[in-house]
Amino acid sequence: MPRVTDLSIVIVSFSTRDLTVSCLESLKRSQSPGTKWEIIVVDNDSKDDTVDFLTKLGKTDAFYRSITIVRNSQNLGFSKANNIGIKKSTGTNILLLNSDTEVKGTAIQQMQEFMAEHPKAGVATAKLELEGGKIDPASHRGFPTPWASFCYFLKLEALFPKSRMFSQYHMGYKNMEEAHQIDCPSGAFFLIRRKVIDEIGYLDEEFFMYGEDVDWAYRVKQRGWEIWFNPRAIVLHKKKQSGRAHGDRELRKRTQKYFYETMLLFYRKHYKENYPVVLYYFIRTMIKIWIFLSI
Repeated sequence: MPRVTDLSIVIVSFSTRDLTVSCLESLKRSQSPGTKWEIIVVDNDSKDDTVDFLTKLGKTDAFYRSITIVRNSQNLGFSKANNIGIKKSTGTNILLLNSDTEVKGTAIQQMQEFMAEHPKAGVATAKLELEGGKIDPASHRGFPTPWASFCYFLKLEALFPKSRMFSQYHMGYKNMEEAHQIDCPSGAFFLIRRKVIDEIGYLDEEFFMYGEDVDWAYRVKQRGWEIWFNPRAIVLHKKKQSGRAHGDRELRKRTQKYFYETMLLFYRKHYKENYPVVLYYFIRTMIKIWIFLSI
């Protein structure tokens, strides 16, 4: 497929009509003359009127009319829905953008320029801020090695947030005011080059929800590409409102379960062969306990 645009923005929605519209409105405000973006919304069989509402807006608003809407007949999961959007896209770069985000100012243009200035960057992310103004720690992560995860869950990272030894999970020892390399950004704002996807493949659909961004980043790094964090581009993240803090109690319980189960899936896929087998069974037991206590 020939490239016809600079950037494709893929947004997955699932019963988050108001959040999705707020996200799209922020993109509408941030567009400038000559912008070559395409926006693709992939709806995972929302139980509200997300698709109908967006279609109705498109009847009177050229911005919404330009959006490609894919309506899935069932909830296919975050990874598969994003892959559907990616396969329909034509951009040189592709941005996975959560429906619970709002772009501030020219953040996307800044990120596009950043990628152009860093040709070895296969992936880059903006600074995601929570509604209270603090950074979303998931936008600035190290890989969840057993040691990093151990320090995080036992609160050693919280006690020593600037320690290179104890804060590997969120890499808090790095200077957050300057651009630098990280291991893994959040899938809420994941800007990736198409040629990287051509090398490493699509998101692993075994990760139904959560963990797919860590897995993708790991594969990016394995192929020798860099992953960068750019704090000068700011994006608001209304975290968990589309999942673990959703108004639907059953949905919250399911997403909480997915959150913990993907930890084990990632470990089994990338780390199991490199560590003693007893550690795998210990981690599996701990994750089952966390799932039981959380739901």
